Amino acid sequence: MSHAVRAWSLLLLAWLAPALALAQADFPSRPIKIIVPLAPGGTADILPRIIGEKLSMRFGQPVVIENRAGGGQHIGTEAVARAEPDGHTLLASAAGPLVINPSLYPSLGYDPAAFAPVTIMASLPYVLVVNPRVPVSSVAELIAYAKANPDKLNYAAPGGGSQTQLAVEWLKILSATKMTYVPYKGSAPAVADLVAGHVDLMFDNFGNSLQHIRAGRLRALAIANEQRLAEFPDLPIMAETYPGFVATSWFALLAPPKTPAAIVDRLWQAAAEALRMPDVEARLRGIGAAPGGSTPAATAAFLRQETERWGKVIAQANIKPE
Repeated sequence: MSHAVRAWSLLLLAWLAPALALAQADFPSRPIKIIVPLAPGGTADILPRIIGEKLSMRFGQPVVIENRAGGGQHIGTEAVARAEPDGHTLLASAAGPLVINPSLYPSLGYDPAAFAPVTIMASLPYVLVVNPRVPVSSVAELIAYAKANPDKLNYAAPGGGSQTQLAVEWLKILSATKMTYVPYKGSAPAVADLVAGHVDLMFDNFGNSLQHIRAGRLRALAIANEQRLAEFPDLPIMAETYPGFVATSWFALLAPPKTPAAIVDRLWQAAAEALRMPDVEARLRGIGAAPGGSTPAATAAFLRQETERWGKVIAQANIKPE
């Protein structure tokens, strides 16, 4: 019986192969929808709109951005997980649903590892900033001050389990220091309170804090990038004090689970081409983002690395969702 089933399966695949190949060759055959599991206006929403314009021109089909906020970004993410795996519904996601939530929640309505990664659209490094009244000017001085004054320093971060919270908790683990967490509902009110001196420090997207750094309202101690920024060569990287300390805000483009590799590759090639365009790069640099374009395989490897990195921090710091 098993031989008969195997033979029938092979015949069925042989019969379906031309149709599947034709379907992939004709992709896309209708408008593409990119679901963003957050409200409009943020970087996670702006990026797919920039890239979507170019994808529409490349494919000759409209690219529609649909915001499905709520549920800790689970609602929009689950919608893509359940979508037909034909490449016409995509997910534009930050780290939360993909690499952080699996370690925060005992169960999810989707499997983050089952999505078909297309590419990392862009990334923004986090910068460690302090209010100028804090008497430190380097990471080493901050750690020395924190050790001499346990729990005196307080740090701001949005939500429970945000990357910015995890970045400070990681620093606390590596430096064996104690600082008090002050939660906020978003990065904007957190930065506002940091500038006002109500809190002492935080990790923030470099683009968000740059205007305050230039105006002297915040002091930048280090950037959590892999290497120093060419535009700011005097700003140290965190890894100069703690090797391997890299924390970036990134945004990925993914297809539903079981999307054929041929369709994923077409999407990646089109997205990578768009990200290399001078006008797109200029727009991304304008919001402090570095263009991405990683291959599907490299993106998958990066997501696994990030899941392991932040999963360890969540476990060691005993972070719980709020």
